[in-house]
Amino acid sequence: MVLGVSYTKMICLLLFAAVLCSSCQSFMTKYHVTNNRIPPTNQHLRSTPPSTSSSSSSSNSENLFTSIPVPTTTGTTKKKKLKTYQRYLEVECWKRSELRSLEPVLKSVASACKQISRIVQRAQTDDLYGSAGGDVNVQGEEQQKLDVVCNTIFLRAFCGCGDAIAAVASEEEDFVRKCSDVMGDMAFEVGDYVAVFDPIDGSKNIEASLPVGTVFGIYKATAGTDPDEDTFLQTGNRMVVAGYCLYSATTMLVLTLGSGVDGFTLDPDIGVFLHTHPDIRIPGSGPIYAFNEANFHDYSDPVKRFLDALKSGSSSIGKRSSARYVGALVADAHNVLINGGVYGYPATNANPKGKLRLLYESNPMAMIMEQAGGAGSTGTGRILDMRPTEIHERVPTFLGSIENVFELDQFHTYYGGDDTENGGSS
Repeated sequence: MVLGVSYTKMICLLLFAAVLCSSCQSFMTKYHVTNNRIPPTNQHLRSTPPSTSSSSSSSNSENLFTSIPVPTTTGTTKKKKLKTYQRYLEVECWKRSELRSLEPVLKSVASACKQISRIVQRAQTDDLYGSAGGDVNVQGEEQQKLDVVCNTIFLRAFCGCGDAIAAVASEEEDFVRKCSDVMGDMAFEVGDYVAVFDPIDGSKNIEASLPVGTVFGIYKATAGTDPDEDTFLQTGNRMVVAGYCLYSATTMLVLTLGSGVDGFTLDPDIGVFLHTHPDIRIPGSGPIYAFNEANFHDYSDPVKRFLDALKSGSSSIGKRSSARYVGALVADAHNVLINGGVYGYPATNANPKGKLRLLYESNPMAMIMEQAGGAGSTGTGRILDMRPTEIHERVPTFLGSIENVFELDQFHTYYGGDDTENGGSS
């Protein structure tokens, strides 16, 4: 009998152990437990009594977090098969012989954008943010360290890549500079083109980790002439190339060679721009408006009426628009380019001619918008038709979907007066 009882107890214990193991296995499978540890959910952490030993607490905490299964992407991430920026340039410049001398220039621009992208990411940690020692540029604005560094990068990018660019004009420089002066070598004096650029638009955004950008354009120089300021005083219609780099969640290079707009995204794994946005087309109209509404009461009456129509839903779009304003031209204009809508920096009482520079900012962005099927206007006329009278001239600027910009121009026609360009209100 004793042997029978012992045998019966043994069978029961084995059955209990089997059920217990099965339950434990189900629990571990359900909650993804690894290494026989329960993952540190809030419930588990609340039920764990505080440790009296700091070393023990640290060890327990480390064990809890190391027990969480970490997903891996090795062998699971599949890259898209995309054309590189370099290949795109090779094909486009081969098709259009007049652009072949600009191929090394545009490759150099991409390299400069990659440099600035890295610098922007390190601006805080490498002490690249803040004032550049109290220096003031021609617009009376205090220069930032980042402005000076990025300006130098783009000066050398345009001038040091061959014999295509003869002179440059930068938003950060007081005067036009010949490439022979930039490079310190007379061998760089020749060239059939001149370049304009704003090296870092919205640099103050970096302190808050917001997007910034670079804007550039290339003009044909008059053959056989020594480039000077007059060489740059051309209408935007004569621009050959325009583009911008956006430094944000991704780094993008958007470019037009006068036959459409293409976008390239920097792949951080291989350090190469890839053709992610072929033939960008802006929607005919869009629900986004990007204006600094802090200046609303300083805007002209047509602009205020237009914004009221957008906000009330009584505009031609037929629905209420959404405000999206970052405070950097490149970021705001890019959002409008992709999603449709209108970007505006009108004239105000403080800036009766607007704040954006015709040569470095308004003309290149207007060319991009038009090539993508949109429009660029001063409110009373096409931006690209304006002839600058000096290299730092400012102009009211409206960019975006053709229906939105056309409607804004109509508001200027119907409600405008003598003060339309002066930022006054009726």
